Amino acid sequence: MNLNKLFLNHCKKNNLEVNVNQIYLIEELNHFHNLNFDKSFFKKIFSKKVSKSGFYLQGDVGVGKTMILNFFYNNLKSTKQRLHFNEFMINFHDFVFQNRKDKKENIIDKFVNKIKKKYELIYLDEFQVTNIVDAMILGKLFNKMFDKKIKVLFSSNVKINDLYKDGLQRDQFLPFIKIMKNKCYQQKLSIEEDYRKSLNNKNERFLYPLNETTNFKVNKYFRQITKNIKIKEKILTIKGRKFIIKNYYDGISRFNFKDLCAKNIGAEDYIKIADTCSFIVIENIPNFNNDNSNQQQRFVTLIDILYEKNVPLMITSKSQLNSISSSKSLKDVFKRTISRLHELTSVKI
Repeated sequence: MNLNKLFLNHCKKNNLEVNVNQIYLIEELNHFHNLNFDKSFFKKIFSKKVSKSGFYLQGDVGVGKTMILNFFYNNLKSTKQRLHFNEFMINFHDFVFQNRKDKKENIIDKFVNKIKKKYELIYLDEFQVTNIVDAMILGKLFNKMFDKKIKVLFSSNVKINDLYKDGLQRDQFLPFIKIMKNKCYQQKLSIEEDYRKSLNNKNERFLYPLNETTNFKVNKYFRQITKNIKIKEKILTIKGRKFIIKNYYDGISRFNFKDLCAKNIGAEDYIKIADTCSFIVIENIPNFNNDNSNQQQRFVTLIDILYEKNVPLMITSKSQLNSISSSKSLKDVFKRTISRLHELTSVKI
């Protein structure tokens, strides 16, 4: 596959600027493809490099990691699946629950065999490890996937060595890092400017501070977009639990921050909300600190999922977008959230 030529044509067609770092990355992806997907016997025999099944792309927020991996994925002529990492882990935990009578090792084998039967490649966007439950599972899970020669693409904001940094019982997570370094080509994409902030965006739907003027603006906007649409309470059911959207107007919904992030809900709920809503207003975003870091983690997960599902937003916040403070533990991850909020509050609806 001549990925380089395809990428240059893609950029020209979509009026995208090309830089040397992107071209280098495309060449590395082309090499990854040739080693893992080219069936040529000649190339397999004479290739000096041992093929690795994983390709791990790390870079700061907004540098275009997802755009380039999406391009590679879309041009790959193989059975494949693309998932946000949160969705992948939800699928795994659902599978474990459904097969809970089996031993843990057997469950992992069965889950990986199920993937192997359907797909040659899995693409996991926004790979991150934030909780000890996932951290303790990933080593066995991905070791089995690599053993089965399942190809895996990863995009992440952190390098492999920094995964689950400062996490509980991280020493037990270190074998997974070793597996990833042995089984993955690791590349970094660097671009000085966050492309999401350089789209001439005015963030017209991000309003601050929290005062009467902001309330007037958001109420006026909401009346305009819901004109002639009747309000109807929407009840979502997630694994037997009910989540009620009180302000629901045929896909347009309105939430208080606390309703989404101060309650014991998570990625599964957010995926259901994103699949149900075409436009969302979230009001009263606070500043974050170490005392409300759990709420911040839910907010990070929520924005990741809404971004993945292309759900545009309107936000009211205590602070200007780039000035929202963060807890210490989520400081780096939160940069991605801010970047994505720039785009989600500016994209046309």
